[in-house]
Amino acid sequence: MPRPKPSSHTAILSSVTDAILPEAFVNDFSKYGNHQSIAGGGHGELTATMDAVLGRTVALKALHPEHASSDQEQRRLLREARITAQLQHPNTVPVYELGKKDDGSIYFAMKKVEGENLFQVIVRIAQGDLDTKRQYPLNRLLGVLVQSSNALAYAHSRGVIHRDVKPENILLGPFGEVYLMDWGVAKVWGMAAEFDGDVPLEELYQRLTATGKRPGTPLYMSPEQTTSGGIVDERSDIFSMGVVLYEILAQREPFRGKTIEETFHNIQTLTPPPPSTIATQMPVPVALDQVCLKALEKKPGDRYQAITGMIQEIRDIREQAISSL
Repeated sequence: MPRPKPSSHTAILSSVTDAILPEAFVNDFSKYGNHQSIAGGGHGELTATMDAVLGRTVALKALHPEHASSDQEQRRLLREARITAQLQHPNTVPVYELGKKDDGSIYFAMKKVEGENLFQVIVRIAQGDLDTKRQYPLNRLLGVLVQSSNALAYAHSRGVIHRDVKPENILLGPFGEVYLMDWGVAKVWGMAAEFDGDVPLEELYQRLTATGKRPGTPLYMSPEQTTSGGIVDERSDIFSMGVVLYEILAQREPFRGKTIEETFHNIQTLTPPPPSTIATQMPVPVALDQVCLKALEKKPGDRYQAITGMIQEIRDIREQAISSL
């Protein structure tokens, strides 16, 4: 299947996402109250907040106070808000508003979603939790992967590369909702280099070697993301989704090393065993091995050239499994 070409919308999106806010921009931040911290990571913070005008709870994302005055960090947050707002898809989170707080710092408001992330589910399955295994059989987990991959397919059609696909960024709601979250390091085709936001590998090592923390992002990076100067496109997202699929099937990451350096070496050189040969919590069809390992090819040209090809093969396998019952 041929790779998708950037749509005519891409050039417009690239120019919009990094534009500064107009001088006369105004909004009413006072309508938000009862701020409750949800999470903090990197240079941002997320709070659950009551919108007094509409009478609903929303999620606000803003910069930590120590980074709020940074022009670069403000541009990154603006880009994340605008890219997320442009991706109007059932498996992405709606953005309601982009604005400034009373102190002049930037925030954006979006739907507050409930649930847990896919990594939490995989951990419980790996631990043999029977309730979780009943709630999330393989067929449902593949459905989760297909839905989050649909969000990627839509983003790719709009010229957007996620660049941080991992189970922690796939949220599962209590009523079957699936959201691909956190577009904070997303890149738009044609984006100016000064707004790219790439983190040098040396800085990445420093950020992710904290003792006791799971180095989530490096475990899902493509080979081209682990080398300086590597060209990252939609096929990098496909590799990352292949790692997610491997972990769903085998309940373990395929490339984890004792250090980040060893993990990157494994990503670049190691061919992991087929998931069906090491899975202990569920039977894995051999056909899924082939899908998984194709997504994990070291050379981008040997992978699926579009995420839709991977989606279709997973759908075919699910249909064959159902028809054989």
